[in-house]
Amino acid sequence: MLVVRNLFIQYQGNQVLQGFDLELAQGDIFALLGDSGSGKSSALHFIAGLDEAHNGSVVLDGKLLSDNGQHQTPSESRGVGMVFQDYALFPHMNVEKNIAFGIDHQSKREQQIRVKELLSLVDLTGIEKKYSHQLSGGEQQRVALARALAPEPKLLLLDESFSSLDQKHRETLAKQVRDVLKKTNTTTILVTHDKAEAVAFSDRYGTIENQKLQEKK
Repeated sequence: MLVVRNLFIQYQGNQVLQGFDLELAQGDIFALLGDSGSGKSSALHFIAGLDEAHNGSVVLDGKLLSDNGQHQTPSESRGVGMVFQDYALFPHMNVEKNIAFGIDHQSKREQQIRVKELLSLVDLTGIEKKYSHQLSGGEQQRVALARALAPEPKLLLLDESFSSLDQKHRETLAKQVRDVLKKTNTTTILVTHDKAEAVAFSDRYGTIENQKLQEKK
């Protein structure tokens, strides 16, 4: 489903990743661990098509997205959703418009149906007209997840998506999000620095060590 091969990333002449490889099947949830600056987020950004690399390829669902570190398919056409640490909700839009942002090519009726489905899925029915400042951190994160899932991405990338919450709420939200991803059979990569979170959230996990991915059993 997802194949990343021979990823090399340098920053200002310093090697960050060297020969990073990863394969995921449909519906796999994978957690990527590593120290700060180890290249976790850099790998995600390359897979998403946001940053290029010194070398590396990405194939998603049989389609070559990147080769030799250069992108063959732009980020917006990859079928990849991404949720960031700070949620990145649009403060001037209500929840309904935030979730519908990536499906604005659909009719208003289709958008409303999809938003309703997703709010039910993330257990936030009835908050369509609220704005981000009216929501808790956990609610904002679930809205961000719903927005990322709206276009039905082939791959979802979560970049430290629970780290801004306290331990109790982080564990609760991670479980809720895992349940949603399993219901939708969404292939997912979570970047985290928390090993306990990685083990609890993922089907498989690995750590970046010596600039390469070492999968743990």
